[in-house]
Parts: sequence; C-alpha cells; structure tokens
Amino acid sequence: MSTILADAAPGAPTDIPTPTVGAHGINQTELAIVIFFFLLVSVLGFLAARWRQARQANHLEEWGLGGRSFGGWITWFLLGGDLYTAYTFIAVPAAMVSGAFGFFAVPYTIIVWPLVFLFLPRLWSVSRKHGYVTPSDFVRGRYGSKSLGLAVAVVGVVATMPYIALQLVGIQACLDVIGIGGKGTSTFAKDLPLFIAFAVLAAFTYTSGLRAPAVIAFVKDFLIYLVIIVAVIYIPTRFVGGWHSIFHLASTGGKPNGTVRPGFLSLNDASGKTNAFPYATLALGSALALFMYPHAQIGVLSTKSRNTVRKNLAGLSIYSMVLGLIALLGYMAVAAGFGIRNKDGSLGGNLAGNPQHAVPALFDAVFPSWFAGVAFAAVAVGALVPAAIMSIAAANLFTRNIYVDFIKPDATPHQQAKMSKMVSLLVKFGALVFVLGLDATSAINFQLLGGVLIVQTLPAIVFGLFKRWFHRWALLIGLVVGVGYGLLTAYQQDKIDPVTHKVTQDHFGNQIAHVPGTHLSAYIGMTALVLNLVVAVVLTFVFRALKVADGVDETQPHDYTADEGDKDLPELVQAEPALAEI
Repeated sequence: MSTILADAAPGAPTDIPTPTVGAHGINQTELAIVIFFFLLVSVLGFLAARWRQARQANHLEEWGLGGRSFGGWITWFLLGGDLYTAYTFIAVPAAMVSGAFGFFAVPYTIIVWPLVFLFLPRLWSVSRKHGYVTPSDFVRGRYGSKSLGLAVAVVGVVATMPYIALQLVGIQACLDVIGIGGKGTSTFAKDLPLFIAFAVLAAFTYTSGLRAPAVIAFVKDFLIYLVIIVAVIYIPTRFVGGWHSIFHLASTGGKPNGTVRPGFLSLNDASGKTNAFPYATLALGSALALFMYPHAQIGVLSTKSRNTVRKNLAGLSIYSMVLGLIALLGYMAVAAGFGIRNKDGSLGGNLAGNPQHAVPALFDAVFPSWFAGVAFAAVAVGALVPAAIMSIAAANLFTRNIYVDFIKPDATPHQQAKMSKMVSLLVKFGALVFVLGLDATSAINFQLLGGVLIVQTLPAIVFGLFKRWFHRWALLIGLVVGVGYGLLTAYQQDKIDPVTHKVTQDHFGNQIAHVPGTHLSAYIGMTALVLNLVVAVVLTFVFRALKVADGVDETQPHDYTADEGDKDLPELVQAEPALAEI
C-alpha cells in the first residue's frame, strides 16, 4: 500500500506511485483473497442445485427460471446482481477517465425504472398464463409468427455475447493489476486464469441453472456495497481538501497546476461544442435497451407473483445512487494520477494504455493489499453472477425459439433442459471470442454495441404488451432494417483518442455517429430504432391495405393482468412454499 500525503497543500500532487501495471510482480495477498472468494462462490454455485431441490430438476422452467418461484429478497438480489455488473465497476469509471460523458450510465438507470414499471408486470402475467419462458415465446404467441420470434431470439443471443464478454474483461483487468500477465508473460499464461474462470462458471451454471446466480448474488451485492462504502468514505480522506481536491485534480488530469480539460466536468468539447444531444440519446437508448436484454427479463419471469415484480422494480432504484458513487471512482483514479497522459498524449504506462485498469490500479495503490483483494473479488464475483444469468437466458432463447420451433417441435421438457444446458456452454465460448478478439481498452463499447442490437426488439415486445396494432411482417422487416443499419453504422466508426486525435481502433470503436440529413450526432441504437419504427409503421399500413394475412393472437386481454392465485393459471413445475417466501 502507498499513501497520499494528508499534510500537503490542497490540490498538491499525491504521492501515489504510478508503476506499470503488473511491474511489482504478483501480489500474493490480493491473489489469495480473490481465489478464496472465487472458490467460495463456486462452491455455492454447485450447492445451489440442492437448495430447495426441485421435484423435476431436468425441466426448462426449473433450470432456466428457477421454477418461477423466487420471492422478493431473492428477486431483488438476483436483478441487482444481473444489472449491476463488472461493467458497473470497470467500464463506467473507465469512461469517466475521459470525461463527464461517462456519467450517462447514471441518468439512464434513473430513467429505466419508471419505464419498465409500466410493462414488465404485464410481461410477467402473460408469460405466467401461457408458460412463456422467453420474450420470443411471447412475440411468437402474440403475433402468431415463428419467424418474428426467431428474429427476436437471434438478436437476443448475439447482443448478449458482448455483454458476457464485458464481464470477463472486468476479471481480466483485475488480474492484470494483481500482476498476472505482466511483461514477459506468454499469451497463454495471461489468458489461462480467464479460461479457468470460464470453465468453473460454465460448470456450476450447467449444474444448477438460475439457482446458482440467485445464491451467489447475495455474496456479490454484499461485497460491492462494502467496497463502495469504504471507497467513498476512505479515499477522499487521503486528499487534502477531500472531494474538492478530487474534482480539481480530475479536471486537470491529475496535475495540480494544470489547465481544466474541456469536456471533463461538463459536456462541452475542446471547441466549445456541447455534446448534450449525443449524451441524451445515449442515456435514453441505454434505458430502453436495458430490459430488452433476455437476461434482464429472465429475472422478472422467475418471480413468484406480479406484485413481487412491481415491488422489486420500485426498490431497485436504490442501485442508481450506488452507480453514481461508482462512477466517481473514475475521477478518484484520475486525481490520484492513474490516467495522466504522456508527452505524446497517450495514456501513461501506469494503466498499460488501458483505462479499464484505472479503478483496479487505484484500489491496488490506496488500499491495504488484503482489502484491495476484497475489492478485486467484488469485481470478479460481480462478473460471474450476470455472466451466468446471461448465458442461461441466451440458451433458453435458442432452445425454445430455434430448437423447438424449427428443429424438434416434439422435444420433451427434459430434452429442452438438456439442450439449454449445452447451449449455455457455447454462449460462454462465444463471449471468450469477443474478449480475445476485440479491443478491450474500451470495454464499454461491448455493452453499447449490444444495446444497438437489442433495442431493435422493443417494438415487437413492448408495444405488443399493450396493443396488437403492428403487422407481424412489418415488425420483422423493421427489426431487420434497424439491426442492419445499426451494425453497418457501428462497423464504420473509428475510435479516436480525444487528446492525440489518432485512430486507435478501425471498426466498432464508437457507438455515437452522425445522423444522416442533420448536423447532429446521436447514439446509433436510437437512430436505428427510429428507422425501425418508421419502417414498421409504414409497412403496417401497406400490409393492411393489401389485406396480407396476420397471425393468430393466442393471448386474451385479461392475460396481461393475471396474478398468482388466479384459478386458471397452469400449475408450476416446482413451487416449494419455503422458496417462495424468501
């Protein structure tokens, strides 16, 4: 551990050393604590299969939805563990290293809760009534279209993989700072811990299904709350002037007498131009996309009642406050010198050119080794929980909406569960390809790229929960157009260093792009969604005028307000009373 002089003048340089990441060798104390917590949650993950053991364990509703019987506390921790991830701890503060634009994650989580409070209880009700396991099941049933359900499923699987990759990037950043993968380390040795973590994650997910992350989420949330509370109280005391000095040093790139960098504490860039519109569209687009992800919806569908969903959506807003504190860790890291630029404008060697190392490097420098290990364990566990849920959700989509709908319609519940287990392994492998094949120095792009894709499913899912006005073929074509435009536009975006103005990544380097026909720039996901909706609206009028046959809606209006206890609901596969009470 190193110290920050507490008797220096306000705004004076700190004395935190800025060594190259991993230069000190492997910190055995930090590594031992991370391994301890990793083994702890792994054991819990395997034991979860015996927790309130199901009467029919080899059933998709049991393996993939926990028997639809999770109570209030389990759901609260499960959804929190699902949505506040390694992305929260690593990518958001890393975005703050470049300026205030990274704060978009805070307003988007504030926006999202009122939005989803309106439609997610309806999704729970209709899914409980008809036994839907995935959002694509609902789309297929609502519009009578297996093709539209297939399209939503494919987009869901593809969009989820970069999000899983982001969790693995979080683990990798911590291991780098601990000292694994330093200079002279072979690529195989550097990536081996990631493969081990992947293998263990795959194993306990395969064995326990959704129960595994539900149990581990308790440990994950405890660690994250502990680390954040300690960080926001302890770290500012190490600066003369506390938060005032942190903001001052952050605005000058860690230099006490430096000039304030444009766009760092505001949304104005170096030319004085405001980035308000890109910022607003990014926040809104991310909010609309969040609960379109299958892993977010699976947490809702696993609950025991409609009222449980509503209570949890109201209570989860507490996490937004925590997210704001987490974002400030980025400013702390810059203020402490982790993010100072070299003379050529590149990131200093202390971060090995990777802003994802900012927060782990801060923890490594400021905290005692034992508590830094706890902080790194919080990131690692915060990666395992959502990665497990995401892989389960993607596997459910493949099984129900590709395998059953198009390959083996007569698949038994046992066969469906077995297929979903196998696919969950393949999804994790696909995530590893993202991690090892794409530029990890801007991990937040993984999440934003997934958002560009998944938000295109919003018209089919959300509008369908209220009205069946859109024609099924119009929705399908609009979805394809939106996804195609989003991918093509994202592919064309380069990543440009804001200081050196050099291109550091040729493709998929930025999710903000110029809006055709205007002088504005916006989040690609929102531009693509507008195009998607325009196509869907226009083609709906066209298909209605041509009297093109629409599909059969298998739902009824009262299905969208159904709740546990209604007489006409199908029996659950597994509904242990003790589990439902938690």
